[in-house]
Amino acid sequence: MLLDFTALKPRVAYQWMSSTILPRPIAWVSTISPEGRTNLAPFSFFQGVTANPPTLMFVPVNTREGTKKDTVRNIELLPEFVVNLVPFALTEQMNNCAALLPYGESEFSAFGIAETPSQKVRPPRVAASPVAFECTLDRIVHIGEGPLAANVIFGRIIAAHIRDDILGPGAFPTRRSWTSSAAWEARTTRGPAKPSAFRAQTGSSTKPRARARRWGTRSARAGPRRSAGRAGPRRRRRPRSSSRGAAA
Repeated sequence: MLLDFTALKPRVAYQWMSSTILPRPIAWVSTISPEGRTNLAPFSFFQGVTANPPTLMFVPVNTREGTKKDTVRNIELLPEFVVNLVPFALTEQMNNCAALLPYGESEFSAFGIAETPSQKVRPPRVAASPVAFECTLDRIVHIGEGPLAANVIFGRIIAAHIRDDILGPGAFPTRRSWTSSAAWEARTTRGPAKPSAFRAQTGSSTKPRARARRWGTRSARAGPRRSAGRAGPRRRRRPRSSSRGAAA
């Protein structure tokens, strides 16, 4: 299959990108308005950028109506934010925060998420998050116009809260199971557009979300597939002993 991205509608291009650029960590970003109203929203286009100076980035895209999301509006007015990482235990609450609430209505209050004060920035952080990065705005790069256009937000990390129980002997986190990169799949259970829409855009009826699930399941459970033409002799199975308790 060859996809001509120059001919795809933005929504279809987004679904193909989000279904193939995997896994992706989730930035659960808390912001605050000048009036003191908090906001908490998840974003899956998120990554570290550099350690000199310590910088990360995440990408809130515009709404389907082409307007900026509350996170962007708050950061433009008050250039500070906290990027909270998502543990599996908070996957449902994170998913809930993807809902579009009226501007000024706090997801912390709406979905019963405990908050705690930050140390160097004004927005609060998620109390149960195992890792939270306090950031000041470095810059915003706008890419595209209208619905789904990007607002790439770069943040300078000025402090980090690391929960002690995820630290290993070397003083750095060693356990990966507490993060919820896969939680974004739960966030997008609405699935892609109808197959007819994909046929019209790509010439294929295969849903990228289903393809991604198959790839993820295969790599996680069974590893790479064996090639039918793989060279070399096959290993013979050893016959089972008639006595289970027999010594080798």
